[in-house]
Amino acid sequence: VQLQASGGGLVQAGGSLKLSCTASGSIFSIITIGWYRQAPGKQRELVAIFRNGDTTDYADSVKGRFTVSRDFAKNTVYLEMNSLKPEDTAVYYCHSQGTISPFHYWGQGTQVTVSS
Repeated sequence: VQLQASGGGLVQAGGSLKLSCTASGSIFSIITIGWYRQAPGKQRELVAIFRNGDTTDYADSVKGRFTVSRDFAKNTVYLEMNSLKPEDTAVYYCHSQGTISPFHYWGQGTQVTVSS
């Protein structure tokens, strides 16, 4: 599975951005797909994810502000981010877990910077 992320950028606090992640390859093997982020000096953390079926999970810090969605026809997962805060500044990574080794796949990361 290959994941191609895009859509990051610089935005002022309170603004919005929408990230995209397009999957290719053995997409039939995907079990979960979603977004993680890593801020400077911090561990990578889960932001939002589709688990089996349509079940979604969100980090508490983004609930009510971020929405994960997907377009099966385009093999693409989106992360719509509203009411952005400076603490949302991080590199955002698309991630999927599947049934084929190496089982975990990461996109290349896209920088999101929120200015105060």
